[in-house]
Amino acid sequence: MPKALSPIHVLLLFCVSGVLCLPNASYAVPSFYRQTGIACHACHTTYPQLSELGRDFKLKGYTLSTGQSKMPPLAMMLQPSFTHTAEGQPGGAGPGFDDNDNFALTQGSVFYAGRLFGPLADKSAALGKFGVFIQSTYDGVEKAWSWDNAEFRFADSASTEKHKFDYGLYLNNSPTMQDLWNTTPVWSFPYSGSGLAPTPDAETLLGGALAQQVAGFGGYLWLDDSVYLDLGGYDSLSARVQSDLGVDPEGEAQIDNPAPYWRLAKELSRGDHRLEIGTFGLSANTFPERDSSAGTDHYLDIGLDFEYQYAKDRHDVTVMFSGLRERQEWDASQELGLAENSTGALWNLAATGSYFFDKTYGATLQYFRIGGDTDTLLYADNRTGSPDSFGWILQLDYMPLNKKGGPKFWPGSNVKFSLQYTRYNKFDGASRNYDGSGRDANDNDTVYVEAWVAF
Repeated sequence: MPKALSPIHVLLLFCVSGVLCLPNASYAVPSFYRQTGIACHACHTTYPQLSELGRDFKLKGYTLSTGQSKMPPLAMMLQPSFTHTAEGQPGGAGPGFDDNDNFALTQGSVFYAGRLFGPLADKSAALGKFGVFIQSTYDGVEKAWSWDNAEFRFADSASTEKHKFDYGLYLNNSPTMQDLWNTTPVWSFPYSGSGLAPTPDAETLLGGALAQQVAGFGGYLWLDDSVYLDLGGYDSLSARVQSDLGVDPEGEAQIDNPAPYWRLAKELSRGDHRLEIGTFGLSANTFPERDSSAGTDHYLDIGLDFEYQYAKDRHDVTVMFSGLRERQEWDASQELGLAENSTGALWNLAATGSYFFDKTYGATLQYFRIGGDTDTLLYADNRTGSPDSFGWILQLDYMPLNKKGGPKFWPGSNVKFSLQYTRYNKFDGASRNYDGSGRDANDNDTVYVEAWVAF
């Protein structure tokens, strides 16, 4: 049975409703530019990848302002695209689409992002400490609206004789959304992709399986511009609330009691060089497919990450690594006939390098791998019963307006043209030219062309 709406859920819905109804009231959203007067390329190497200044802006709760803009913190985004896969998908790549070579509006979004109280915050120091990032998205493949990334923050700073620190509280709907680096799941590369190409079936709980299904509350501390600590907890929204917000709750794992989340990171700085190394994790008891009749399963997700950045003059270099391992105990799922094994493991890793020249031209290369235990019931949608997938992603970017700030009537507008190629050496356990039966890994190789327009 669905759980009753908790106080956290009520607060979240109240805040969402209030913000979206304010009459004056991601991503690198242009509302941040209009609020601060800081150019997009100062906070991002390429959006949404953060630079040092961008991490500081997020740390301070999206509240930094010049106090000059009278515009509400509103912004919009469109992602028109073209998708080609090595082999077509019989029956169509999506509802109303052809087997292959499809044009689509991957998504369109509306944002309320910046100071929670917009220009009113300039008149009150207290109001100026509350920030918000709310995204509502139209999925051009599913042809439906839903809420997307949503976060509210309170941020402040303090110091003692020997130490200084920034601290804050957050309320959001996806674990790791609050993180400062692009190594944790919500903001990791690839930052966008086709909704009309096959993708690997296996996904860890912390790696995205909870996105927009939960409400989480926590706090963070940034000590001496060096040590970052984040502790929080997440609980599932009721099925009714998710449906009202455009999310389909069918088949999801429902958290039983708040699941603790943690994040610890250390950043080292020298001149134009920045190096971060850290760990993050989540522990959760869940009802499989929201069915509490057989008790709970248990997930323990533990991740390790590092990020290196070099930024000077016309050169931006970023190297990232993230690895996440999930230990699974399928007590309830096995009894319900949803899992073959009583225990299992799933893991993924990604190594990514990017270079951007003159804030305009960029190239990013990623090696990714997903692995784990074979289970013919858990992975019944593929013919191998295996979660194993690995391959490469190469993306080329061109940002002609990045240094110009957009038109005067709506400053901060930007566009990124991307050409993305994904090659699979293994896909859901199937290798390239596997055995000629069914869909092999190489059939899913994808060329994706996109214009990411923010205004």
